[in-house]
Amino acid sequence: MKIIKVTDQRQLKQFVRFPWKIYSKVSPWVPPLVSEEMAKLGNKNPFWMHAKKQLFLACNDENKVVGRIAAIIDYNYISFHNDRCGFFGFFECIDDIKVAKELFSSVKNWLKENKIYKMIGPMNPSSNDECGFLSKGFNIAPSLMMPYTFQYYLNLAEQSGLKKIKDLYAYNMDVLQDSRVDRLERIVAMTKKKMPMLKIRNIRKDLFKEDLKSIMSIYNKAWGKNWGFVPWSNEEFKAIASKLKLLVEPEMVIMAIIGDVPVGILISLPDYNQVLKKLNGSLLPFGIFKFFYYRKKIDSLRLMIMGVVKEYRHKGIEAVMYEKGLKNALKIGYKNCELSWVLDDNIMTQRTAEMMNGRIYKKYAIYGDSNI
Repeated sequence: MKIIKVTDQRQLKQFVRFPWKIYSKVSPWVPPLVSEEMAKLGNKNPFWMHAKKQLFLACNDENKVVGRIAAIIDYNYISFHNDRCGFFGFFECIDDIKVAKELFSSVKNWLKENKIYKMIGPMNPSSNDECGFLSKGFNIAPSLMMPYTFQYYLNLAEQSGLKKIKDLYAYNMDVLQDSRVDRLERIVAMTKKKMPMLKIRNIRKDLFKEDLKSIMSIYNKAWGKNWGFVPWSNEEFKAIASKLKLLVEPEMVIMAIIGDVPVGILISLPDYNQVLKKLNGSLLPFGIFKFFYYRKKIDSLRLMIMGVVKEYRHKGIEAVMYEKGLKNALKIGYKNCELSWVLDDNIMTQRTAEMMNGRIYKKYAIYGDSNI
């Protein structure tokens, strides 16, 4: 067994295609679009304007790939948190502790060469993307932009000397339980009485660029103190916005505005993983037709962003946005919603999820090594 550094496009394709070798067709794993994964790891991804990486492949004696991992340094993370910490990410591996240890050691050695002496992960490539090893819910397909990983990855990480440092929760909520609307409406009425200047509206296609700027501002303000958070750069947000425009359901992106100032956002996206499962990583030659056909059949959402700027929190604005989002979801015909991810110490959001009859049905674990 040997570890090789990815240095060319052929090896990058091997890196990207490796998960197809270990996840079966009946697995809950959802194949990503190969083109999207290549773009995410390619130098044109604006994330790499403030970060750098080294990809590694593990190959056996027959020169077949048996594992992969990425070593990542995000200088925006280091600057924002004043924490010289690197990441490992994109970990996939056969169930072999020797292979796993070599992969993790490769990341540690590369980080040490760059004067970084601790690491956390998996970050693919940051907390603004997919992150964590699945630790509960192995029989359930992942939602959009959430990972699916083997249960044995937890053992490989721990046997390689990594320790769990954080749990991330995913809540499942049945949209059809519309009895919550009555309960929310009472809170909404009180909130609007106390805050007559409060307005709630959907994102507007005719104001798409302006609304996205407001969303970026709220996101960077509201999440600033959260574990692992790194603000989006302007270049990253432009790239994200171009993708959102194709995927977003305008009625499921809710903005809270006081006077003329946006103060809160709630963003739910249709669970396009229900479509990606049918495409097997490619839109060609007929995948594009499958995409448009199965897109109409999506019946679940992922509530991925909900936040209010600090000075307006705990005033009922969150409930007003939830009520608007729930009513819109009922009107469109969605059946389920995943709220993810929620930090294990974010008690307020956990209580809100429980109030909405949400239950934890998946968990994800972040691992780290503070002395490499």
